[in-house]
Amino acid sequence: MSDWSLRLARREDAESFHAVEDDAASLLREEPSLTGIPVPPSTSAAEYRAMIAKGYCLTATADSEVVGFAACGPVGRELHLNEISVARSQQGKGIGAGLLEALAVDARNNGFHAITLNTYRDIPWNAPFYARHGFVEVENFEGRTHLAESLEAAVALGMPRERRCAMIRFLDQLSA
Repeated sequence: MSDWSLRLARREDAESFHAVEDDAASLLREEPSLTGIPVPPSTSAAEYRAMIAKGYCLTATADSEVVGFAACGPVGRELHLNEISVARSQQGKGIGAGLLEALAVDARNNGFHAITLNTYRDIPWNAPFYARHGFVEVENFEGRTHLAESLEAAVALGMPRERRCAMIRFLDQLSA
């Protein structure tokens, strides 16, 4: 039995999303291999409210407090994961994995074919984590311009292109 639960995000979660993202991003600021590489500012609560309004965001709570989230938006028949974050004090409890699996089930039930994202290729809690949950690296951006645009936006913010990658999880691979 876990001491956390998942639910569909609510408008009032937006402030907490911003705070949780900022807390989790401190791991990137402390990552030795990223010394000198800027960590983008956390998404604003207003931007999170707009994402939540679309209905594809999930919230993880513990003792009625928001401790994690997955913020997504539809791009055609794919759902793009803009951000997934778990408060540092709650990491290692399976919350991130739970958010990913719930997101996959919800996305498939809503007719999406895949979940996409952009991340660091070589940071253990980035691409290797997603790979353990069925994501594969996207080599060809044809038909997925949102991934190329997201990659270019990350590079424009100062992230090294060679360390970034796009990933996809096809939802027909979900077990019944």
